[in-house]
Amino acid sequence: MKIVLASRNKHKIEEWQATLKKYIDGVEILSLDDVGIYGDIEENGETFEENAFIKANAAAVSGYISIGEDSGLEVTALGGEPGVYSARYAGGHGDDRANNELLLSKLEGNADRSAKFVCTIACVFPDGRSGESFRGETEGVILTEYRGNGGFGYDPLFYYEPMGKTFSEMSGEEKNSISHRGKAIELFARRLAELKN
Repeated sequence: MKIVLASRNKHKIEEWQATLKKYIDGVEILSLDDVGIYGDIEENGETFEENAFIKANAAAVSGYISIGEDSGLEVTALGGEPGVYSARYAGGHGDDRANNELLLSKLEGNADRSAKFVCTIACVFPDGRSGESFRGETEGVILTEYRGNGGFGYDPLFYYEPMGKTFSEMSGEEKNSISHRGKAIELFARRLAELKN
């Protein structure tokens, strides 16, 4: 079974592949580039779910089951910021350092550093039928300084108390087992396994 993930992010493709294979044998995750879909997809939704469906619909022209994912960080003291703007919080898309520095400056002196990572997955079938959406969340705390060398995005600042580590300090397996993305992928995988049977 081949599934197109509406992404070019190698980290995400790897996480998806590693997590899905635990639930379904022989699944291959393809990127947009793998199926010849180029150019940017305009994510103009106001929620993670809206953006996930925008991406999934764009990938569905490939003729495969298509999944869109939107994820980001919601910080309590900032009223849920950066939210759907997580990847472009500081202006440019995917500038992790600038995004993290802006987050740290906005939280400076704030006692409440609680936050959660959110991931919403949307599935669209080749016949244009919209499937379901699946949401995963992981709660944590934003540190005042970077810790760890792995991961991407806000991972070096996001501290997960039950493991005593930031996402950047975790192995890929550890992170996938508790991450927002891992939880949402698990829900999606279980549902897909039901549909296959």
